Amino acid sequence: MQQNHTYPKTTKSGVHFHLTMVAALLAMLGPFTIDTYLPSFPDIASEFAVSRSLLSQSLGIYLAAFAISMLFWGPLADRVGRRLVILISLLVYILASMACALASVIDSFLIFRCIQGLAASGGFIAGRAMIRDAHDGRTAQQAMSQVMMMFALAPAVAPLLGGWLHVQFGWHSVFWFLAAFALLLLCLVMFMRETLLMPHRQSLHPLAVWQAYQRTVRHGLFLTLVLSMSLSFAGLFLYIAGAPVVIYAFLGLGPTDFGWLFIPMVAGMMLGSALVSRKSHHWTSRYMISLGFALMLLACLLNLLQAAIGAPTVFLVIAPMVVYSFGLSLTMPGLTILAMDCFPSHRGTAASMQGFLQMALNAVVASIAVPMLQAERLYFVLGQGFFLVAALILWLLIMQRSRTIMEVANDS
Repeated sequence: MQQNHTYPKTTKSGVHFHLTMVAALLAMLGPFTIDTYLPSFPDIASEFAVSRSLLSQSLGIYLAAFAISMLFWGPLADRVGRRLVILISLLVYILASMACALASVIDSFLIFRCIQGLAASGGFIAGRAMIRDAHDGRTAQQAMSQVMMMFALAPAVAPLLGGWLHVQFGWHSVFWFLAAFALLLLCLVMFMRETLLMPHRQSLHPLAVWQAYQRTVRHGLFLTLVLSMSLSFAGLFLYIAGAPVVIYAFLGLGPTDFGWLFIPMVAGMMLGSALVSRKSHHWTSRYMISLGFALMLLACLLNLLQAAIGAPTVFLVIAPMVVYSFGLSLTMPGLTILAMDCFPSHRGTAASMQGFLQMALNAVVASIAVPMLQAERLYFVLGQGFFLVAALILWLLIMQRSRTIMEVANDS
């Protein structure tokens, strides 16, 4: 692995902390944009005089724009720098959020939601690349775990915050809040230093970008790392996307009981991320990731056992998800850093392809796997097991073929 030369090694810890916190807040922007306005769906649909299903397209449009635009922001961040990409994307996001708050018809609302998605992915991608620029292997894993801790917290906080804003000030206030949150981030980024120095900037010529993306999809180790991470996350996302099935059909709970699923899973991810942050200087990436896979495998076995017992209870269904999310949070920081290290001079592009492939697989899970598996609780359990076993096989292949990569990455 190449040495990290883009950020001075003499950077003070306070600057590193500021950079990590900004990256974490940027990672929260996406989940906030998805979840804060969900409690306002009935009022928004009523004001625009449209059906709930039509309004739901605002979520699908946002997610599609978020995924596709990742492929643009990464190469741009490798050319003009991380800081400028974040500033541009946040400025566009602020304007789009304000426009959503002021929208008077559904058509304009959908357009501005699309623009929100196009802009929100810029900070997400540039923030990931920025983390790897500024840290060596072990501290990068520690910083990435802190980013993912905040990312995991966002889906739990966002609906509660959005519901409070809606009750107090109406649905328009949700989008004014998103604009204000992005403005705060814009101010924080203004005081940041660029982490990508001029000698390491890449061409933005379409042919050069195309060739860079071709290298990512042809790089066996990179694809194996990304697919292993994405498939293991798909095992959890199956239960996130299928939450209505789990809550209503499997557990027989009501619309106010989604916290029984999400809060424990978020707690598991946060605890795992905290452990990564604490042990990143003592445990190798290989050990941390392998431990995470062992815990996820245990969770799947517990899940299979509870499905065979008979009548489900909240504890029996949710407890394995906590173990799974804990294990997942041990694997994701290391896999993310190792994948970006496959392209030290194109980390923005690598982060873009990472994000795009994971979002694409999530879309497959939500649109195909959940409808196929929702008939029986056992089908959900087997589906999760399928995703995990596929991810585990890929990780075992990585360890067999690249025995030294984890140790090398820790020192790069």
